[in-house]
Amino acid sequence: MSDNSSKPETDLMKMLSEFRMPGMPDVEALASAQRRNLEALSAANRVALEGAQAVARRHMEILQSSMTEMTEAMKALSGQESPQAKATRQAEMMKGAYEKAVANMKEVADLIQKSNQEALGLLNKRFTEAMDEVKSLVVKKG
Repeated sequence: MSDNSSKPETDLMKMLSEFRMPGMPDVEALASAQRRNLEALSAANRVALEGAQAVARRHMEILQSSMTEMTEAMKALSGQESPQAKATRQAEMMKGAYEKAVANMKEVADLIQKSNQEALGLLNKRFTEAMDEVKSLVVKKG
């Protein structure tokens, strides 16, 4: 009973290794295509991660800059000005802060969009290549 060739799983493996379906694509070409698919997916993930890191870095820079500006604004407002002058200065600072916040949000949104487009571009390119590979395999079999 110690003979491995009589085990059902060994017989099944032997049978499967000898079995060839007619019209099956070239296994090596299929494996190579899958490898390229994984490489494209990996590259797209890397681009997306780098984009997320760039967004996080820029967001931190914006936050630090905003904190510095806010500290300077508070110092400027603590001076001995008339109430009208303080109100005018506060309104100007609020307007400037709002405009800067909108510009920062647009910049971050643009960074995210660029990163997404690059990652999607890599995947679309690979998809097109994969479809061309499938066509060439079908033509070879025909």
